[in-house]
Amino acid sequence: MSATSMLMFITCVAALAAAILAWLVIDIGIVTMASYRAHFTERTRFQVREFFLFIDPAKIFMAHAALMTLGAIVAGLASGSVLVAATVCGGLALLPRAVYAWLRLRRLRQFEEQLPDALMMLAGALRAGLSLNMAISQLVVEAPAPLGQEFTLMLREQRLGVTLEQSLNGLVRRIPTQTTILVVSAMRIATETGGGLAEMLERTANTVRSRLQIEGKIRALTAQGKLQAWIVGLLPLLLMLVLDHMEPDAMAQLWHTRMGWGALAVIITLECLGIHVIRRIVAIDV
Repeated sequence: MSATSMLMFITCVAALAAAILAWLVIDIGIVTMASYRAHFTERTRFQVREFFLFIDPAKIFMAHAALMTLGAIVAGLASGSVLVAATVCGGLALLPRAVYAWLRLRRLRQFEEQLPDALMMLAGALRAGLSLNMAISQLVVEAPAPLGQEFTLMLREQRLGVTLEQSLNGLVRRIPTQTTILVVSAMRIATETGGGLAEMLERTANTVRSRLQIEGKIRALTAQGKLQAWIVGLLPLLLMLVLDHMEPDAMAQLWHTRMGWGALAVIITLECLGIHVIRRIVAIDV
């Protein structure tokens, strides 16, 4: 066999091996993407129902995939680095979880802020001679979201035959805050012992309102510490961008070498740890 034939044979074998490897990578990627899509849509379906939203999870997945792809392409073209594009893509992959956590925290806080006035309305309706179900029916007409949505669901569960205790337990599962647990426990004790439910609701409303006032003061006093956490965390990143604009040749070692990538990994880890520690210090539980 001549050298030319041997070279052609080796080239054909290498091309066949590369084609098989590419097929395996594509097949694994398709299976992984299908699994990720199923997991994403199932989790999103539960999350949007929690917010009483009726959106197709498949459309949310398509928008999320398009955002990840577009963000990675833009980051790669702007920086000229595959690592930056992969980092941006990974960050955008975690974006839905962060948005959901922020929206859920915001919803729980709004529910707690609306709860004292709702309890006073229930107490007034009970003093007027209405039953608890009729008082809740009157409340859901006037109460805004999210409190009105949660009490509407609780009222519909009772109309379908669910007991009051079971509907209250469902409310605690959907709104797992200390304030909700306090209110539900007080209502359960009052209904079981036969005490005055209206007086109990008024006392609970005053307790919850005092607790919210204390939490508001704490948030106001710790706002400066939280702001300092973000400023201290973002300052090195802004400094790197300024130095990259002023000294691109020197900063190229940070963006395009393995040692620079390792330094970036250490910087990001320390940044996240610092922000987490500062937020834990200023997080005061009432």
